[in-house]
Amino acid sequence: MGLSTTHLLIFLVIIIVIFGTKKLRNIGSDLGGAVKGFKDGMKDGTADKPAEATAAVTQQVGSAAPVGKETIDVEAKTKS
Repeated sequence: MGLSTTHLLIFLVIIIVIFGTKKLRNIGSDLGGAVKGFKDGMKDGTADKPAEATAAVTQQVGSAAPVGKETIDVEAKTKS
């Protein structure tokens, strides 16, 4: 008992009625952008050097201190 073409068309029509074509188009483009970003990341080889990437992010975050009296000093602890 598989899905026939008629069942798939009915299912597609129901999904379009519930979400609308605009929202489905946005979801599709977001998903496509995420897949493209993942493929680009894998192609660049950034997964091979996570320690260097983490050090670069830590250095960038540490140098971008907010200005003003609203600065809060927080110490992060590792979960045991």
